[in-house]
Amino acid sequence: MTCTLSVLVENQAGVLSRVASLFARRGFNIDSLAVGETENPSLSRITIVVSGDVRTVEQIEKQLNKLIHVVKIKNLDKSEYFSRQVTLFKVMGEGEKRSEIIKLAEITGAKILDITETTLTLELCDTLEKCLDLQNLLEPYGIKEIAKTGCVAIEKGSNILR
Repeated sequence: MTCTLSVLVENQAGVLSRVASLFARRGFNIDSLAVGETENPSLSRITIVVSGDVRTVEQIEKQLNKLIHVVKIKNLDKSEYFSRQVTLFKVMGEGEKRSEIIKLAEITGAKILDITETTLTLELCDTLEKCLDLQNLLEPYGIKEIAKTGCVAIEKGSNILR
């Protein structure tokens, strides 16, 4: 199972390193990691996507709670949050392929960032699933390069992580 954790931490040097070290020491793999300052400059939100069974996820939460700079952890339920990732695609695009790729971009909501004689660079900011769907659609055209951000997530409704 895949799990998304929203972790509120003190915005201090070395906190991200301590969180990442905890995962490495315990042999847990991180599928996605994104960190940024919150509306309060003294706090940062780390969004961590991990795979594992219920026991593994509970262990991760317990270990994170032991870190002194962790303020709060929320295991986000799939139906209870919004998540987005940014994916950049550099695709071969000459001749007829170019117009087909442009149409795919329009249909999927991707932005065209750059066009050269031989390539197109597209950006999609959406759910992981939608980014993967576009990737699958672009593969036949020849993807030359992909760059992805980690997933960022926020809980739906009026609940606030504090």
